[in-house]
Amino acid sequence: MAKKKPESTDRDRATLERIAAALDRLAPPAAVAPDLAGADAFIWHPAGSRLAPVLHVNRVDMSLLKGIDRVRDMLVENTARFARGLPANNALLWGARGMGKSSLVKAVHASVGADMKRNAKSGLKLVEIHREEIESLPELMTILRGSPHRFIVFCDDLSFAAEDTTYKSLKAVLEGGIEGRPDNVIFYATSNRRHLMPREMMENERSTAINPGEAVEERVSLSDRFGLWLGFHRCSQDEYLAMVDSYVAHYRIPAKPETTRAEALEWATTRGARSGRVAWQYVQDLAGRLGVPLREPAAPR
Repeated sequence: MAKKKPESTDRDRATLERIAAALDRLAPPAAVAPDLAGADAFIWHPAGSRLAPVLHVNRVDMSLLKGIDRVRDMLVENTARFARGLPANNALLWGARGMGKSSLVKAVHASVGADMKRNAKSGLKLVEIHREEIESLPELMTILRGSPHRFIVFCDDLSFAAEDTTYKSLKAVLEGGIEGRPDNVIFYATSNRRHLMPREMMENERSTAINPGEAVEERVSLSDRFGLWLGFHRCSQDEYLAMVDSYVAHYRIPAKPETTRAEALEWATTRGARSGRVAWQYVQDLAGRLGVPLREPAAPR
């Protein structure tokens, strides 16, 4: 005669099943592989390890970037080599505010990416990582590694405060880690500081350290991980007016050159600076006063 199973055994099994089901509900969902072919640009969100596609990138045409011809050509050449699978350097674009550092990165991505598409090659993708998310950079690299696409990972306005140690994640990814930077990834950053840290912080650490040189060497060496340093300096009056003229012509704003130039100079004087950003702000004001929408002009037939 078969023995009857104890009721406690059935209750225990049911309890374990309920616990297992509850744990399944609490567990995070399995990561979904991003559709990297669905867009040319993405924003990295560490929460959920998500690459959010950007369907319309806020960029200006390369021809509208004036006064930065030398650094433009250097970045285009570096990016084109990278796109062809040749050796290329990480780039730090540093210097004066409003002179087109981030605009140049986006314009170069569009230009070189278009060339790749014409040659029927895998796309060149732009992935923006926010300054506050730099610590998650190794996780992003793991996702991008092995993809058939090539990626520019871009961080705008990169800098570090005295108490900030997240720069170590960036150092490891750029050159120093065991895995290093994936062959299909290059890192571009913009900053107002050449050494990514405030001068007063460097001087303070030197004055209070036993060995002043070694005190800041680790932080300063972060800039050395960028093989390409591109400096942006304040533009001349002629370069500033050329920026205004190019915007007015590009957007077909019906204004007389002598009027726009006088107004543009006054606009710059009231702001105490001449730059591409100031030129664009003036053109927006001009177009608004004349009732002209700033849309991309239709391609000639």
